[in-house]
Amino acid sequence: MREGIQLPTIVVVGDQSSGKSSVLESLAGISLPRGQGICTRVPLIMRLQNHSDDELELQLEYQSMTIRTTVDKIADAINIATEEIAGPGKGISHTPLTLVVRKKGVPDLTMVDLPGIMRVPVHGHPEDIYEQISDIIMEYISPTESIILNVLSATVDFPTCESIRMSQRVDKTGERTLAVVTKVDKAPEGLPEKVTTDAVNIGLGYVCVRNRIGDESYEEARTKEAELFESHPLLSEIDKSIVGIPVLSQKLVQIQAASIARCLPEIVKKINDKLNENVDELNHMPQNLASVSDVMNALLHIIGASNESLKKILFQGEFVEYPEEEKMHCTARMGEMLHHFSNQLYSKTVEEYTQSRNFLV
Repeated sequence: MREGIQLPTIVVVGDQSSGKSSVLESLAGISLPRGQGICTRVPLIMRLQNHSDDELELQLEYQSMTIRTTVDKIADAINIATEEIAGPGKGISHTPLTLVVRKKGVPDLTMVDLPGIMRVPVHGHPEDIYEQISDIIMEYISPTESIILNVLSATVDFPTCESIRMSQRVDKTGERTLAVVTKVDKAPEGLPEKVTTDAVNIGLGYVCVRNRIGDESYEEARTKEAELFESHPLLSEIDKSIVGIPVLSQKLVQIQAASIARCLPEIVKKINDKLNENVDELNHMPQNLASVSDVMNALLHIIGASNESLKKILFQGEFVEYPEEEKMHCTARMGEMLHHFSNQLYSKTVEEYTQSRNFLV
């Protein structure tokens, strides 16, 4: 990606306090930083990797550093890393922070958690906080390879969500947008109709979830989630194929796999083009000349290449080596340049040249 080649990525967006981090916590089974205002101040790339070992492995990667941490210290470690990247204040940064989670049973997913959308600056945030956050979000959701995971709170009207407006700007058909509805237990009225009528054009559909509350373990949260959608008089009307964190996890894996399969041929082509470009650039770089013999060989090579170029221009009338140099597209111009060079060459004696400069340089 640093070379400009976009990879399929699941980008998590949502209004502030919509439950983005809680969704990621439920998928990964670990706790992320919480607090007032914006908790995610830098793009957090979360790589979940299913691990055969029962032992959980966590590591942070940023600024060319890799730091191992533990589940009880991960929130503090993320806060420390965020301050090093974005500063100790309330500002945000485009520089990403990567969290690798190797845990038994987690889905193999790569997701990017972005700062929650804030319309009005509070708690010491910059005056242009909305513009800064919008720029970061648009940077990550604009590539056609990105899958947009739009987190919506059941307590708000979906068409009024700023995250929906942003995703519709880059994905008008909704073909790469999946919506996750959180806080379903707080606003169950009308929710079955909201997720079936799809007034905001979510092409990949909806998934309704109940996130962990308080000190619940993640296993307890999943049990209570299943009971909620099974027994609640309104929420039980929602099709079971679009409810629950396990369903969301499975959908994301399927969507990511389909996206990779669709984009892989183009990615391979871009990698090969970039590789050929770099190899060609490397071949055109000057050699390391460590001795007089190396210098003479390089000089003879340059003279030979110059002779070939002159033959193409003067005898064959070919100017393929200078496609953008208009002045080179004329034999008369080349003759004039050679004549000028000849005059310069014979204007001084060999002794004058050897005294004034090192001919090997």
